[in-house]
Amino acid sequence: MSLMQTLINGYEGGLKHENMTPMQKMALRFVVIGLLYYGLASLEGMIMRLYEIKPIPLIDEKHFFSIMTVHPMVGIFGSSYMIVFGAFLFLVPYLMKKPIYSLKLANLSWQTIAGGTFIMWLAGFLFSYAPLYTLYWPLPVDFEQFSTIGGIVYIVGVVFIMIGTFLYTYNVFKTILYTPEGWEKQPSMELLKSALGIEGLLNFFRRRKKEHLVPLPIAAISRGTIDMGLNAIVISSAGVLILIYLLGSVFGVDLKDTWVDALLYKNIFWWGLDLIADGLVLIFVAGTWYLLAMLITGKDLFMQNIARAALFVEMVVSWTVWSHHLMSDQGQSNTLKVLSGEVVTAFELVTQGIAVFITLVTLYRARPLKMSNELKFLLGGILGFMLAVPAGIIQADLGMNRILHNTQWVIGTHVHVAILVGLTMTLYSAIYVLFPILTNGTKLYSQKLANWHFWLHLIGGIGMGAFMGMAGIDGMLRRAIYTNGEYNTYMILAGIFGLMIFVAFLIFLYNIVMSIGVKGLVGIYQPATTNTKDCVPTQKES
Repeated sequence: MSLMQTLINGYEGGLKHENMTPMQKMALRFVVIGLLYYGLASLEGMIMRLYEIKPIPLIDEKHFFSIMTVHPMVGIFGSSYMIVFGAFLFLVPYLMKKPIYSLKLANLSWQTIAGGTFIMWLAGFLFSYAPLYTLYWPLPVDFEQFSTIGGIVYIVGVVFIMIGTFLYTYNVFKTILYTPEGWEKQPSMELLKSALGIEGLLNFFRRRKKEHLVPLPIAAISRGTIDMGLNAIVISSAGVLILIYLLGSVFGVDLKDTWVDALLYKNIFWWGLDLIADGLVLIFVAGTWYLLAMLITGKDLFMQNIARAALFVEMVVSWTVWSHHLMSDQGQSNTLKVLSGEVVTAFELVTQGIAVFITLVTLYRARPLKMSNELKFLLGGILGFMLAVPAGIIQADLGMNRILHNTQWVIGTHVHVAILVGLTMTLYSAIYVLFPILTNGTKLYSQKLANWHFWLHLIGGIGMGAFMGMAGIDGMLRRAIYTNGEYNTYMILAGIFGLMIFVAFLIFLYNIVMSIGVKGLVGIYQPATTNTKDCVPTQKES
């Protein structure tokens, strides 16, 4: 078969989308769109890396900052959310051995999030909407600096994303709790208590331990989904509030100096945002590590009860950790800075350390293990968080925060290493595990390309974060353009390693497309020919 034929039809016949179930297609629709948005976010990152070295003629300063505004939002919502949602909407019914509550809601979820992300991106591309902290007060309503129309378009995109998030959240919990037609009545309250970890905590005080009705990965998904739902409420409220102000400016009503207290707004905003940044990511990642460790080894997880308890503690920590984002805000209470900003933040080192320990011990006890793609990327993801979490603890110190706040250290050594190495490599591991499951055993086109993908991404992610961090220690701010070349050495090196990440993604994308074929890729978005009822287990079969 020629290279062109392989590209069209796929390796060894590629993906036969006619034989796929509606659930497989639904999950893959999420993942494919998520990977495409990841590619867009990576391209935007490379543009910014190049601009930091030498301004690009085709991009003015205003458009540079609009790229900086949409870049994290496309990466988080368009990519990470989509991949996570697709995987979990497939895994929750798969692990619970029951049909999903609503396949229609699942498909509507990817459509609204994908569409909302595109609308949000257009606000930057067409209108150069660039308030950086995209919903932060009072930046988005500074009408002299930012486009009112761009702001309205941006908020509309955010609202669509949050609608898709609410649909996902509702679907996950209904799937866990509801009783399918023809089944015996499910114990909804008992399932809820198990999913939230309440039964696990009560077991510590019982002589006779109650059996967990919900598998451990489902417990992690449930607790992370709670944070996701709360975050969606906060972000939606912030978006609607700013939309009111933006519309007010359109109709000539100046609301800028009215009843919103900036400090209170910032605390609420960061509380909601940190449910993702320091809660959802760590909870979802820990749960994914546990699931991957069990799938890779075929063994039960080491210290399962401790793992369940740690997930519940991490959820509580995620509700009380937000103030480390406001440690340099002079109006913020010193009590909140110390208790929430320092003490609770430091506790994340404990909860994440437990997740690392449990996962590694589970893998160690099952040795010898084949160094498969999923195992390599799992270990890479663990390494990413082992580097990024301590970096976050360092900057969550009142003294160090004075030095590191708002520098390239924060966004490089902490955020990008956590997201690109920790989270993204964990997601890649999950994709490699789910690939044969979702594609009915389709073979990967090239293992050599998978190896290149691993090493380029790992080295590129750590290297870029390290050199951005070094620039930050030397004083380079994170939202500033330097035209005199003060930090060019750091930026050139960060750009080289960033290019490795981008090339790694292109290699991975090529490998996947060659595996399933363009026909198979297009077929994912065609209606499934398999009847939905054909892939729904009966209660006896489950």
